[in-house]
Amino acid sequence: MDIYIDCPSGISGDMTLSAFIDLGAPLERLRNDLAALPLEGFELAVSRVSRNGIGAVRVEVLEKGGAGPKHYSDIRSLIERSSLPQRARELALSAFARLAGAEALIHGCPVDKVHFHEIGCVDTIVDIVGAALCVEYLGVEKTAASPLPVGAGHVSCQHGVLPVPAPATVALLKGVPVYGTGVRQELVTPTGAALITTLVEDFGPMPAMTMEKVGYGAGSREVENMPNLLRIVSGSFDHGKAGEGDHAQVVVETCIDDMTPEVCGYVTGRLFDDGASDVYVVPVYMKKNRPGIMIQVLCHYSKLDAIASRILTETTSIGVRYYRVDRITLDREEVEIATMFGPVKGKRVFLPGGGTRIAPEYESCREIAVKKGVPIMDVYRAAEQESGNLAGPSEG
Repeated sequence: MDIYIDCPSGISGDMTLSAFIDLGAPLERLRNDLAALPLEGFELAVSRVSRNGIGAVRVEVLEKGGAGPKHYSDIRSLIERSSLPQRARELALSAFARLAGAEALIHGCPVDKVHFHEIGCVDTIVDIVGAALCVEYLGVEKTAASPLPVGAGHVSCQHGVLPVPAPATVALLKGVPVYGTGVRQELVTPTGAALITTLVEDFGPMPAMTMEKVGYGAGSREVENMPNLLRIVSGSFDHGKAGEGDHAQVVVETCIDDMTPEVCGYVTGRLFDDGASDVYVVPVYMKKNRPGIMIQVLCHYSKLDAIASRILTETTSIGVRYYRVDRITLDREEVEIATMFGPVKGKRVFLPGGGTRIAPEYESCREIAVKKGVPIMDVYRAAEQESGNLAGPSEG
């Protein structure tokens, strides 16, 4: 099963656990596994609620004992000595390690000395461990999520009044695409930020996927002008249509008519360093018939900010545009072609009809041509002649 976590109203620990239960995680098994934790008494209250006419699950952790462990070292020990399945235990430990790392960074103390004030109580442990168990139960393989909306204003805590998003949330969301909403309350909690950064591999628009089920998890508070819901869609990512690992590709482009040509080659190289999949420089005619260039960059959505920043910093452009694209890509594998000049790296490409073709790699041919002092085309021809020996059984 693959899942896409859609966060139109943000994310918290209880919303995540609730959405997993609505998606089909077995509730009684979850209760039994959570009850086996070496933790003081609590009860998992699960109900059906409605948010703006949308039915959802709402989970509340009712504590019957004390406040639970507050030190990171105690929480880590609690999870490590539990009887949780290995994957669930690893996910829970990773989420709490992220939380502790964020707190240590903010307070300037060693991770093992972190003392949680607002988190670390029973309900947070149950939310994180419960979500990790649900991933185990449902057999989740790949996970993607939407960019995260963040609120504004302030929140009161043991340290006083802090800005929203809270410092721990900001530290946890480093490298994650977010956007402001103007909603004056906390939309992404530290627990939600720790969970989503632990579970999710890619952030961006919903990938091409075959959808099967959807689960809705309700938050504890009402949010103005939107239902306070987290949505998890399950199914299978359709890599055959979107390109393996490329389901969130975007094109970033800008047109320039006032930049020194030498800068263009430099910027192209830096864009590749920033993670561009490909870069094109296209001659164009701009307003008033001025000759110029259009720089087009293909990249993963997660690289959008870095690519846009590079263009706006290193060129004379004053703006970029971007849009999502889908790709159809052929499967391939690396091969080595034995030639009279030495081994040449290449790739075997698998064609839709069942055949294959061998393509020598330019960089490998170039290195050999320079080393041997021969024309690069001689290296190419030698590799192409020998590539027949690597042909697959279905290749004609």
